[in-house]
Amino acid sequence: MARPIVAIVGRPNVGKSTLFNKIAGKRISIVEDLPGVTRDRIYAEGEWQNKYFTMIDTGGIEPKSNDVIMSQMRRQAEMAIETGDVILFLVDGLEGITTTDREVAEMLRKTKKEVVLVVNKIDTPKTPDTVYEFYELGLGTPIVISAGQALGLGDLLDEVVKHFPEDKDVDYNEDVIKIAVIGKPNVGKSSLINKILGEERVIVSDIAGTTRDAIDTYFTHGEDEYVLIDTAGMRKRKRINENIERYSVVRTLTAIERADVCVIVIDAVEGITEQDTKIAGYAHDNGKAAIIAINKWDLIEKETNTYLKFEEDIKRVLSFMNYAPIVFISAETGKRVEKLLELVKVVSNNHSMRISTGTLNDIIGEAVLMNQPPSDKGRRLRLYYSTQVGIKPPKFVIFINDEELMHFSYARYLENQIRQSFGFEGTPIQFEFREKGEKGD
Repeated sequence: MARPIVAIVGRPNVGKSTLFNKIAGKRISIVEDLPGVTRDRIYAEGEWQNKYFTMIDTGGIEPKSNDVIMSQMRRQAEMAIETGDVILFLVDGLEGITTTDREVAEMLRKTKKEVVLVVNKIDTPKTPDTVYEFYELGLGTPIVISAGQALGLGDLLDEVVKHFPEDKDVDYNEDVIKIAVIGKPNVGKSSLINKILGEERVIVSDIAGTTRDAIDTYFTHGEDEYVLIDTAGMRKRKRINENIERYSVVRTLTAIERADVCVIVIDAVEGITEQDTKIAGYAHDNGKAAIIAINKWDLIEKETNTYLKFEEDIKRVLSFMNYAPIVFISAETGKRVEKLLELVKVVSNNHSMRISTGTLNDIIGEAVLMNQPPSDKGRRLRLYYSTQVGIKPPKFVIFINDEELMHFSYARYLENQIRQSFGFEGTPIQFEFREKGEKGD
């Protein structure tokens, strides 16, 4: 299920970043008492009453400013508004209503989006008269808060979650494999989808960023059902000049959340880049099955072991997801696209694999016999019992005597033993270690 998107907008210096950080539960945006400090949109996950959402913090809106920075901030806020399901319009309750507030309110009314008017900086129980001015904006009853003091945030979030769309995601049959095709702009994602589908369902262009939204396409292959989620590309922050590409980042993250399998498309000509690593990291952090597809392989001049060297580079840079298979393809010619589809099914099955408790404990027991757990100052780590508690990705709980004795290296050893026994190609594995009994037992 894709998370609803909440965009926080308003003119500069009304406390948007402070509110963003309070809801996110950590300091993410830079907070200074200067207008225009938040010059870019920043994203974070929020949760209220078991409802999860993605927040966008924006730079301030100055509708009539000719300043270059202000103009860029305004464009990005506009894209956040277009992206958002719910818009939080923040105003300054101490300063009162301004001409800019009125202009922003007019912009918001035209969007037909769900807008929550939020009056900030009210630190006292008594509501000042300036708050009542904001009814003039025609956006309903204002919610009064103090972001700095965390006052009124519960009431605000209660109102926000009321506006979440009920049909945010399509409910596909559980047997349908959802594939997110992700990567930087112009690496060939749309071309790859067209080759898989065998028809021009998605516009293909040499202009980066042609695909501006996520597009779901249902298809069958053999007896299996799939949905392809094409996404707008993600590129390095410093290279983003068009607000449309900034807006596409949220769409890509949303597509990853909805997917079962992420096909990470990398340009063979350009080689793996820092941004490729970040995109792969999003998929890994979300616990998704993954395949690394090296596209445009037909354009590479081959020598002995060319692909082995390239594969070596990929595994070194993406060492955190060495479980992901690598396939060298050409979306243009169709080379190995069939193999890619076969891999999608394999890694999807592994992503949903369950291991019986008895078999799992046998494997863990053998692993302990082959390599004794670590000890410290006469205390040795003991593993009592293991069980699988989840899938997509597979998650295991191992009961032990002392969490402090579970070294990272030994946890990695246990993971390797499980992978050797069951494969799990293409999927991350998660472990949770819980103490049972007295420490040092």
